[in-house]
Amino acid sequence: MTMERELLTNVAKTPATLRYPAEKTPPVEGMRARVTWRIEECIGCRLCAQACPAEAIAVGGTRAAAEITYRLDRCLFCGECVDVCPTRAIETTTEYELAFTTPDEMIITFTRAKTRTTREATGSNETGVPQPDRDA
Repeated sequence: MTMERELLTNVAKTPATLRYPAEKTPPVEGMRARVTWRIEECIGCRLCAQACPAEAIAVGGTRAAAEITYRLDRCLFCGECVDVCPTRAIETTTEYELAFTTPDEMIITFTRAKTRTTREATGSNETGVPQPDRDA
């Protein structure tokens, strides 16, 4: 009889779960998910790579030539890299749906956009004389 009573009390109740992925709950405040870099603010100090317990961050180059390789497959989402960054160039996102089809998609590389020098932009040599096109 207890089984029938339990069945009748639960028939009128709504389910406790969501119909994921059609229904999603908003992320909670302070959630730590995937991290991202504002690479223009990065000074290449390598503190994030040293603080990462999972060795998910590798920094190549220095200063303006810094290149960060972030491995999502290793990341523990602990936030140590965010806490240690002196310029606050690293921040956590609320992106928690991290499904990938290949392992290469889990490696993200942040590089600075190359800025053109005045010489490259004008196409001239040091004397100010325009350079001929080398492709012609």
